[in-house]
Amino acid sequence: MRKVGLAVLVTLFWACSPKIGTKAKEQDGSSLKVMSYNIHHANPPSKAGLIDLDAIAAVINRESPDLVGLQEVDRLTKRCGNVDQAKILAEKTGLHYQFFKAIDHDGGEYGVAILSKYPIVSSSKIALPQVMKGEARTMAAAEIVLPNQMKITFANTHLDAQRPDSNRVVQMKEILTNLASKKDATILVGDLNCEPNKEPIVLLDKVFKRSCLINCEPTIPQDKPVNMIDYIALRNANWQVKEYRVIPETYASDHRPVVAVYQVK
Repeated sequence: MRKVGLAVLVTLFWACSPKIGTKAKEQDGSSLKVMSYNIHHANPPSKAGLIDLDAIAAVINRESPDLVGLQEVDRLTKRCGNVDQAKILAEKTGLHYQFFKAIDHDGGEYGVAILSKYPIVSSSKIALPQVMKGEARTMAAAEIVLPNQMKITFANTHLDAQRPDSNRVVQMKEILTNLASKKDATILVGDLNCEPNKEPIVLLDKVFKRSCLINCEPTIPQDKPVNMIDYIALRNANWQVKEYRVIPETYASDHRPVVAVYQVK
């Protein structure tokens, strides 16, 4: 009888185990983990001239996100050893990928990339306007179908860092206009190069809901961060933010990555 009782208790323990519940949620796609990461072309700030894609891949693999928006990505530039950084990171993380050029640079290209656990059905890119001449910037968007057959738009951008807010304002307005036609759930991530109280973020907040609104941790510089300029935001869906974190990574890039976990309805 004691053996039978023990077997029943063991069965009940596993049936009620939190691990089983978590696994079920992962399988039915009810949680969606999103990362935004400015990778500084995989150059650790403490190692001038070094390209360390393994360090960037390790940060991504530790978090195991479903969707990743990368900024400052090199493709076939001399400084990165003439490699396709997005392709290599996709191989090292087991994710689908697409690179989107913003400018020609150092014999190759420089821009943003999207990594996805799920196939990228289609994608598009728009050039962002400027008031004052600066480095060209872009917004990339990918259509992705989740395991529950829900279609979403995942957009990634890197706003101007060289000029005053006037450039970032017109760029944010262009992004919001472009994404206004999207009827499905839309996630926008990126390095927006301005803090939450600035006009570009005020504009963003009129349309999107940021994953962190109060007491948000700063994201730059990576060693002793003082400013928050990296964001994850959502529109066209009333999804609860189950978790939001700024990852305390201090080596791989000059930005700390941000992660949000959504409860998908």
